[in-house]
Amino acid sequence: MLTTLAAAALALTAIVPTGGVVQTEAPPEYVTIDLVTVNGSGCPAGTTAVASSPDRTSFTVTYSSYLAQAGADTEPTDFRKNCQLAIKVNYPQGFTYGVAQADYRGFAHLQPGATALEQAGYYFQGQSGTARKSHTFRGPQSDNWQATDSTEWGSIVFAPCGERKILNVNTELRVNAGSSRGTSFIAMDSTDGNASTRYHFSWKRCI
Repeated sequence: MLTTLAAAALALTAIVPTGGVVQTEAPPEYVTIDLVTVNGSGCPAGTTAVASSPDRTSFTVTYSSYLAQAGADTEPTDFRKNCQLAIKVNYPQGFTYGVAQADYRGFAHLQPGATALEQAGYYFQGQSGTARKSHTFRGPQSDNWQATDSTEWGSIVFAPCGERKILNVNTELRVNAGSSRGTSFIAMDSTDGNASTRYHFSWKRCI
């Protein structure tokens, strides 16, 4: 269902879009975001929302039930949670976009000896072979966390000019209890519920 925004939080494979493009610094006059489908153990129905920023330079994804945990009395399947989003970006003809940076935020409570992992990948409808970028956190820790994936300009994968392709965003959280005692967890949100994952657009004008 998508063409290519490959990467691991933006260590993407370069792909030449169909149609010529020239770089433009200004975003188009309007950008709206539609969440087409949501699948995964980390994003049950009704717990995920997307929105475009007012300046049209990024969009955010907010989760309210994305948590992986391990240890103590947790269930064996709780150690890994994932979420796959199919996102439709609406914008004027004559433009194309890629994702230049992704900022992930959340809260982690890790016992001594426990570790957690956050990883993500991106691709446009119709593309395969995405790379993934991962970040590891080690206990003891009980605080907000942040991870940023970014891509050099020349390596950003853009949607083909003249086509509207769905953007797939795949994320995953894991916890390894290791030698720890008690419960450890990592969540894709914060203690106050205000943290969102933010994806930064890079815009080009098609010629």
